[in-house]
Amino acid sequence: MAKEPMRVLVTGAAGQIGYALVPMIARGIMLGADQPVILHMLDIPPAAEALNGVRMELVDAAFPLLKGVVATTDVVEACTGVNVAVMVGGFPRKEGMERKDVMSKNVSIYKAQASALEAHAAPNCKVLVVANPANTNALILKEFAPSIPEKNVTCLTRLDHNRALGQISERLNVQVSDVKNAVIWGNHSSTQYPDVNHATVKTSSGEKPVRELVADDAWLNGEFITTVQQRGAAIIKARKFSSALSAASSACDHIRDWVLGTPEGTFVSMGVYSDGSYGVPAGLIYSFPVTCSGGEWKIVQGLPIDEFSRKKMDATAQELAEEKALAYSCLE
Repeated sequence: MAKEPMRVLVTGAAGQIGYALVPMIARGIMLGADQPVILHMLDIPPAAEALNGVRMELVDAAFPLLKGVVATTDVVEACTGVNVAVMVGGFPRKEGMERKDVMSKNVSIYKAQASALEAHAAPNCKVLVVANPANTNALILKEFAPSIPEKNVTCLTRLDHNRALGQISERLNVQVSDVKNAVIWGNHSSTQYPDVNHATVKTSSGEKPVRELVADDAWLNGEFITTVQQRGAAIIKARKFSSALSAASSACDHIRDWVLGTPEGTFVSMGVYSDGSYGVPAGLIYSFPVTCSGGEWKIVQGLPIDEFSRKKMDATAQELAEEKALAYSCLE
């Protein structure tokens, strides 16, 4: 029997990431090749014409799984009945802007969108925040959508996770699909900690630790970390735009694994509400290693943490605590 369509909201849908993301969703990359979807696309009024152009292209692409498109500048219409919300829209930092100014703009955007989701989304709606500062935007959304369970509000660090896998695969000249269980700890910012201490590579003689195969701790504790941390800036420098294709692809990965489950023995990175695991203060949205099953994520427990890792994990938690305080001061 054919499945009921799922309604998927993409905010900022006329932007670069949105334009890359909506065809992936319509093609079944996010929710599976047998899951029909109705796309809800939201953008701001100045982007209404571009948004209609995206809608026209979706019609022209004749995606078999796409059962309807809602393209709107009205937040209530956009949020009504949605099962999955991918929050791509946000206020970008512009030259000369202070961090507090960006935070203040995003707090007001996420407060309004949270209220609309709270009132109009389907029960058990899953939310993924992509727009930066992603962790803190997700925290604001959680605060103003209290009926959405805290476990249903997440932020995107899968892009960083995938970047880490990509760097290891290039360094070892192996298929990226053979590398697994890197971890991104903390904030989706330049303080994040890409950790390979638990990562392995599938070889002809079984799974081997990445650290053993790379056999270069100086690279793994230095250049590897900074490359992953600074990859977004490097792409802006090269492309003159921020990461769109890779951000859209990793948003699909995040939701797909969350809804359909992670493979046995594999964990992925998601920004989720901290319960105090690994000594991370509760009440932050922090990136942890997780496994997913039955539409639920669970933090992987019991990974050994060395002193080098502890310092990095604490530094990114400190930044998130400062961001949280800054965001809350914008609410006053």
